[in-house]
Amino acid sequence: MTSARDRPTLEEVARRAGVSRATVSRVVNGSTTVAPPIQEAVRRAVRELGYVPNLAARTLVTQRTDSIALVLPETATRVFSDDPLFPGIVRGVSQELEAADRQLVLMMAGSAASHDRIERYAMGRHVDGVMFASMHGMDPLPGTLARIGMPAVCSGRPLAAGAAAAVPYVDIDHVTGVASAIQHLLDAGRQRIATIAGPQDMVAGIERLAGYRQALRGSRHRSIVAVGDFTRESGAIAMRQLLDDDPALDAVFVASDLMADGALRTLREAGRRVPDDVAVIGFDDAEFARYTDPPLTTIRQPIIDIGREMVRLLLKLAEGKPVEEALILPTHLVVRDSA
Repeated sequence: MTSARDRPTLEEVARRAGVSRATVSRVVNGSTTVAPPIQEAVRRAVRELGYVPNLAARTLVTQRTDSIALVLPETATRVFSDDPLFPGIVRGVSQELEAADRQLVLMMAGSAASHDRIERYAMGRHVDGVMFASMHGMDPLPGTLARIGMPAVCSGRPLAAGAAAAVPYVDIDHVTGVASAIQHLLDAGRQRIATIAGPQDMVAGIERLAGYRQALRGSRHRSIVAVGDFTRESGAIAMRQLLDDDPALDAVFVASDLMADGALRTLREAGRRVPDDVAVIGFDDAEFARYTDPPLTTIRQPIIDIGREMVRLLLKLAEGKPVEEALILPTHLVVRDSA
């Protein structure tokens, strides 16, 4: 086993490459001011000697950790459930960070104590920037970090007062997506269109419900609403509530595919045929949506692209470049057998 004192030093690399220690340091730390032939000589010496940079010393020199945090304000049980949001976001973030040679630090904040720990970690500059996804309520942390100069980006418009102006975000056009779903149901002649909304402490839940109500406004159709929490079981429970409240309903827009899958189960148990008796439209276009019974009509949102665009925004911020306040990605209707 090689001890710390046996490891090659910058001085040894410099002697092997025939350059100064300062030149080696600049090359190792990613400077572009060194001539290409000298850079190659230094890299060859690094490979031959097996030199490994001291990351702590490198951070002191560059003022960078080359690590980016992704904060999910959820419990581990929720993050590692079958909700397609989390693997989709992580996949997109990971792809873009890998291309930029940066390291992902995944952090979950499912309690007040974990939230405080993450705040201390970020404010201690252990990462070069922080991304947030699946945020609930008026979380002040993104705005707090932005005000102290820590690059921060959110997935979805921040709800905390002032945070939306201070913290750039990537989102989708929820309202237009929902409008296309409701119009599809109206065009099919559906008369009693209900919705299972998402949690009203999350921007996705709020805006999809607003999109549903806006799409029905001005028509002869009244709003019929139940609320879930983006889980399959909550969709099943909400569907039972809707059937109890209005047995004559003939369509339901559901604010996530997981909840829609739960709603389909409840409709089967109640003897309602989909789409003959009740049409169902979800939101997400998760992988499993094409395999539900029947295959689910849904609104596709580009979850992986959201993760990628969050990284791109954050890296621009970290480099001091100007960025747009909001990047809104499109959605579109995917028609299958359920509606």
